[in-house]
Amino acid sequence: MSLAATGPMAEGVRVPREGLVMRLGVTLLVAWLLLTIALPLWALLSKSFQNADGAFVGLANYLRYFSTPALFGSVFNSIAVALASTAIVIPLAFGYAYALTRSRMPFKGLLYAVALFPLFAPSLLSAISLIYLFGNQGLLKDLMFGASVYGPIGIVMAQVFYCFPHALIIIVTALALADARLYEVAEALGTARSRIFRTVTLPGAKFGLVNAAFVVFTLVVTDFGIAKVIGGQFNVLATDAYKQVVGQQNFEMGAVVGMVLLVPAVLAFAIDRIVQRRQVALLSARAVPLVPKPSRGRDAALLAYCLVVGSLIVMVLGVAIWASFITYWPYNLTPTLNNYNFGNFDPGGWDPYFNSVAMAAAAAVAGTAIVFAGAYLVEKTRAFAAGRMLAHLLAMLPMAVPGLVLGLGYVFFVNAKWNPLGILYGTLAVLVINSIAHFYTVAHITALTALKQIDPEFEAVSASLKVPFWRTFGRVTVPICLPAIVDIAVYMFVNALTTVSAVIFLYGPGTKLASIAIVHMDEMGAAAPAAAMATLIVATALAAKLLHLLVDRLLLGRLQAWRKR
Repeated sequence: MSLAATGPMAEGVRVPREGLVMRLGVTLLVAWLLLTIALPLWALLSKSFQNADGAFVGLANYLRYFSTPALFGSVFNSIAVALASTAIVIPLAFGYAYALTRSRMPFKGLLYAVALFPLFAPSLLSAISLIYLFGNQGLLKDLMFGASVYGPIGIVMAQVFYCFPHALIIIVTALALADARLYEVAEALGTARSRIFRTVTLPGAKFGLVNAAFVVFTLVVTDFGIAKVIGGQFNVLATDAYKQVVGQQNFEMGAVVGMVLLVPAVLAFAIDRIVQRRQVALLSARAVPLVPKPSRGRDAALLAYCLVVGSLIVMVLGVAIWASFITYWPYNLTPTLNNYNFGNFDPGGWDPYFNSVAMAAAAAVAGTAIVFAGAYLVEKTRAFAAGRMLAHLLAMLPMAVPGLVLGLGYVFFVNAKWNPLGILYGTLAVLVINSIAHFYTVAHITALTALKQIDPEFEAVSASLKVPFWRTFGRVTVPICLPAIVDIAVYMFVNALTTVSAVIFLYGPGTKLASIAIVHMDEMGAAAPAAAMATLIVATALAAKLLHLLVDRLLLGRLQAWRKR
């Protein structure tokens, strides 16, 4: 991000009106980010120091929390399952990524696509599927050798499925960057392949591995859906926060749990930032891209590994889909559509599904517009440098904030007596705003990356010709960045559609979402309808992605034809 006060769009070059518009735009952006991100977190922090009457009690709530073994034990439980999940996911994802980037095996595109399937499902789908596989009436319950899937074992298994694609994407990116000259020198010196792997491959990917590890750790610690469905009596921080707020109406203790939940996420984020700052460029101007050489034995082994992992992913997803069409598991396996008659299991019927689609679509449209316009103000304008710096810092904040914590913050902020926005509580609007805030950082980084690739000369020329910056933005910047804009919209839609933790506290009687309906149906023992609703979410998310690919190929292929010249 460039925040210098001078440059092609310096205020002295622009007419005063444009300077005012820039300042106004940055001010509105900062106000939006303060209102939707910073103030809810401040409300959460404040609530943790208050009693039920709103009086300040200092650290009394924290002392009570840490002196209650039943509550404090959840901290160790959360860390334990997060460490176990990370220890399993990273090696699995590394092996899969290595096969995709360092082999000549066939079907790479298909296997990569299969590995990304969990991204399009709510996290609790894997938990539902594992219950059908390893639960008390599960198909493969004998493989548990007497152990119960309800508890830490089930949580870890479900988290491995859920977190695998997140780690894979990061590690694939890390392994894709390699200088072939390093391997040529090592081979010329007669270095054994195992030593080349230890001294060249692993060091080159270490930053990606560290980043992936922290991402997985944070996802597991902060996830709510999986622990809620398959956790049994094994308490973790996310479910504790839900029990305190929804079950016991103990908002002060819920705020404390939220703040405790924030600590490991912030620490992981901070350590990851420190590690990334130490990262150096792996490819120089003279680097030669690494092209894997054919090796029949290696490629066959890696293909077999990917087929096994990919088959497990398809099995977990497929069991949930299959279960949604079963009459009565496991006694009557006759196919039926009765499980999709949601009115028999939830008062809202199909309304939660349509609410989710409407909310996700609104978040995609409004969120993309806000994020991209905000990123443009931060990156391409030169007015109000302090405001742009603050906007960028606020935009990066959600990456370190779990969705459950942000949702709790919204409960306390929106319902504050002094806040006129209280009328929004329980409406689709607050769900849309919360979702935009929750997923803001990744979209912001995507927009900044696209904007940085545009030569500043565009702004310089428009400034010299007295063309208003908003016209340059609409006629030049937006068309050039259209692929990134579409990517942001799809990212917002899919994530808003599948999220559970960020919205679990914010819905009203008429705005229940599909992901929340899944939780409630599972609580009532209606696992098959819950699987049916999860299947609908997966189908809708995949349809959105297929539409994205179609738009990329047809529409953007024509509008972006100039890139191929």
